[in-house]
Amino acid sequence: MRAIVDAQLPKSLSELLSTFGVDSKHTLDLPEKNATPDDENIRIADRETRIVITKDSDFLDNYILHGSPNKLLIVSTGNISNQILIQLFEKIWIH
Repeated sequence: MRAIVDAQLPKSLSELLSTFGVDSKHTLDLPEKNATPDDENIRIADRETRIVITKDSDFLDNYILHGSPNKLLIVSTGNISNQILIQLFEKIWIH
């Protein structure tokens, strides 16, 4: 499995996914870092067969309108700390 974690989510989530065997990139790993435009994140995800993991509903809108990115995981937890977010992923991720 391959993923790209969007800017609104912590790099530590990408690092956690890597410990689960996911080939994960965070937008901070890209040349433009967190300033990478959404459409570029989508191109990278589709080209590299990655799931976009994001809190940004713009990705969902793009998926509905254009069918891209090919794979999308929307995190909709409301306002929680990064620590709790990581704990949630640790609890629910199927290894």
